[in-house]
Amino acid sequence: MTTQPHARTHDLTALRLYFPASSRAKATRFWHRLSAPALAQHLLGVARRSGLQQALLYQIGSGYLPGERLTHHHLDGSAMQHPQCLELLDSEERLRAFMQEHAEEMRKVRAVLFACELPMTVPEPGSTAST
Repeated sequence: MTTQPHARTHDLTALRLYFPASSRAKATRFWHRLSAPALAQHLLGVARRSGLQQALLYQIGSGYLPGERLTHHHLDGSAMQHPQCLELLDSEERLRAFMQEHAEEMRKVRAVLFACELPMTVPEPGSTAST
C-alpha cells in the first residue's frame, strides 16, 4: 500500500455529496445545450482536474433523499429521484475550496463533511505497534 507524499493523514476529510441520479451539470459547451452532462460525471471530472486525492461514486442499491419516496436500483433503470453519492477525500481546506469553486452545482446537492478523527497508519516492518 502506498501513500501520496503530500497527503497528511491527520487532516484527511471526506466530503459526501448526495443528489438525484437525474441531476445535470450546467451546460458549458454548445453540445451540452442539447444534452447537459450528468452531474456525477461532471463532478468526478472536475475533482480529478482539481487534484483532489480521491473521488468515489457509490452505486446506491436503495434509499431516498429528503422529501422523496424510497427507490430501489434496477438494472432496467431507476427512478429519476434515485439517490447517488459522490465521496471526495482531501484536506478540509481543499474540499471547502472545491465546494466554493463549484457553488452553482453544489446548490443541487446535499453536502456532508466528515473530519477523519483517527488516522490509520500501517506499522513499518520490524516495529511494534503501540495502542
